[in-house]
Amino acid sequence: MGKRKVPDLYRAPFPLYSVKVDPGSGLVLIAGGGGASKTGIKNAVHFLELQRVGEHEFSATLLHAHDTETKATMNLALANDVIAAGQDGNCCLMKYKRAQSKTKPTTTKDAVNSNQQSAPRRRAGKGQKVAQDSADGGNLKDETAQIQVKGLSEVQSDLNPQDPLQKVVRFSPDLSLLLTGGTDGHIRVWEFPSLKKKYDFKAHEDEIEDLDMSPGNKLVTVGRDFSCSVWSGDQLAMGLEWHQTRPGVGERTYRYMSCRFGRVEDQKEALRLYTVQIPHKRDRKPPPCFITKWDGKSFLPMLTAPCGSEVISTLAVSDSGTFLGLGTVTGSVAVYIAFSLQKLYYVQESHGIVVTDLAFLPNSPRCGQLRGNHEAALLSVAVDSRCQMHALRNRRSCPVWLLLFCCGLMVVIVILLLQNLFPGLL
Repeated sequence: MGKRKVPDLYRAPFPLYSVKVDPGSGLVLIAGGGGASKTGIKNAVHFLELQRVGEHEFSATLLHAHDTETKATMNLALANDVIAAGQDGNCCLMKYKRAQSKTKPTTTKDAVNSNQQSAPRRRAGKGQKVAQDSADGGNLKDETAQIQVKGLSEVQSDLNPQDPLQKVVRFSPDLSLLLTGGTDGHIRVWEFPSLKKKYDFKAHEDEIEDLDMSPGNKLVTVGRDFSCSVWSGDQLAMGLEWHQTRPGVGERTYRYMSCRFGRVEDQKEALRLYTVQIPHKRDRKPPPCFITKWDGKSFLPMLTAPCGSEVISTLAVSDSGTFLGLGTVTGSVAVYIAFSLQKLYYVQESHGIVVTDLAFLPNSPRCGQLRGNHEAALLSVAVDSRCQMHALRNRRSCPVWLLLFCCGLMVVIVILLLQNLFPGLL
């Protein structure tokens, strides 16, 4: 643990805001951009082919750079070969497929460094600034096109009259619904793939920070108004009160930042919800952030633990539900054990600025091959234009037979010592 160097897997020619992994193909999708400002910074979605080099190292190859013109992609969701992209106040659906191409893909070494001056708005916490260096997007050509991307449809997902911005997008676990939230505090639920609006309701008095849906279609939403709510359809089922698990913590001293459902390993029917709470105000001596684990069906709190004084900016849960990934506004990346909420992995300021998104490699055959001899592998992206891979090597476990043998040996040694010190005692 501590401050160490994590090599860059890939460096984009623009600030990065989202990363997703296609379970079937293992393709990595990263997206971002400079927005509509005329600074020369590109707006694009990059498709990367991930490869393992040796036993513990990874590399990425650029297969295709899909230009999104004047709109930066701030958030992504995947449903098989369909991408839902948040661009300004809209949600854009795109479909992609692998193309037959004889051209040579561009590797990460082909990128040329340049200075970038600005990036689109992202409300990710105090201290956020724009990265000062990235690759030059002007050198990207269609020669890298090994992926074909087709626009499907587009809907307005945020109606804030001043500054519309879709902040989060998710597909339901069964891929029948698309859920969006933005700065107007509304949750909009769309039937997929028709994009017929099913629900549109005011969920929070302020911006939507995060949302997630359980396999049983329970929707959980997080707003900047200090609330985390559970919904059944468009009806409020209950509000979560995490501060009751920490006596002495004021009701409005912390606000919710993220929420994610996760499986429980070896328990098919069990489900957990994880939320992150960050301080509402920053003091000279920063207070800790907290993770809370909830029963995913009754929504009763099970465990709350501190997770450091760096403000958390993003949360991810592994497919197995074993690990939690955390990114911070200061660029650090950490992995926690979901069962105990104990820190397993930590790299201080791995990125130069706020970590905007995280994605574990899924539990699919293709991604399992890529992961190799690692328990988990976590991708991180940040405003510094870098995409990194954080690989967790398998933890060494002691066989049960060896543990029993050692216990028996200890008992024998104790008996022999007692006989030697106190003859006739035994």
